Amino acid sequence: MRLIPFPVLCNYYVTYRCNATCAFCDIWEKPSPYISLENADRNLQDLKKLGVKIIDFTGGEPLLHRQMPELLALAKKYGFLTTLTSNGLLYPKFAEKLAGKIDMLHFSLDYYEKEKHNAARGVACYDFVMESIQIARNLGEKPDVLMTVFEENLDQIPFIWEKITVPNDLILILNPVFDYNQVRTGKPLSTKYFETMRFWAKKQKVYLNEAFLVLRENGGNHREKPVCKAASSTIVISPSNELVLPCYHLGLQNFPIENRLYDLYRSAEVQNLVKKEGRYEACEGCAINCYMQPSFAVELNKYWFKALPSTLKYNIWKKI
Repeated sequence: MRLIPFPVLCNYYVTYRCNATCAFCDIWEKPSPYISLENADRNLQDLKKLGVKIIDFTGGEPLLHRQMPELLALAKKYGFLTTLTSNGLLYPKFAEKLAGKIDMLHFSLDYYEKEKHNAARGVACYDFVMESIQIARNLGEKPDVLMTVFEENLDQIPFIWEKITVPNDLILILNPVFDYNQVRTGKPLSTKYFETMRFWAKKQKVYLNEAFLVLRENGGNHREKPVCKAASSTIVISPSNELVLPCYHLGLQNFPIENRLYDLYRSAEVQNLVKKEGRYEACEGCAINCYMQPSFAVELNKYWFKALPSTLKYNIWKKI
């Protein structure tokens, strides 16, 4: 049963460019422009009309966009919740201008061991993450540590929790790894992986969406009965000011927005594509977190119930 009939999230790609070269991501390989303030202003107004509540300014590395503070201010002006994830390299430079404009600020950190984290990200960003955490706290921000969890770094969870997030009173977000397109992240996840993740999910200030794990145990999205509601729960805007359908990762069709996002999204052509969400050939077995999270939120099913406890805990911790 559908609970929320309109999109709740916008994944707004401000640029595909990135100053890291993570092995589990291929976005940084793409040439890319940057979004303009003028287009963003108009699009945000239309997103408000469409019912969107949250703007995730993403990339690439979103802080490569030199007008990120202004973009965030626009989103706050229209009453959106904002979220931004950074590798930390540029946060110290822009921290004061960003303060108070990001409701959910995430710093990516996959290893407690500096050398391993830097190797995984392809750039020496560990020290910048540590510095960013302290600067953010000094500014009164409450950033989260976002850990992409593989089989290889399961043993790092206790160190990041005990040495970094607990002493700094931060939330540790455990983000299960996922494959997409040509990006492959290793062997199928083991029983130990699921047991370890569930163990840590019970700890104070550790966020893990249980529905992510259940979905993986069930083989991901299935085309004959899709759980994915990517296109109807989430609006994706590219750095070229295009509406991307059915999601960024599949990206079958891009529509130039041309100052008409509201009408474009509601058009018959777009809605016909929306109706096929989760049913494309490439959708079989998909478990992409950034589209499954909003999918779990808009439809009443077993995944909604699995996602609810962790969602409520996070919202209480963040006072959202």
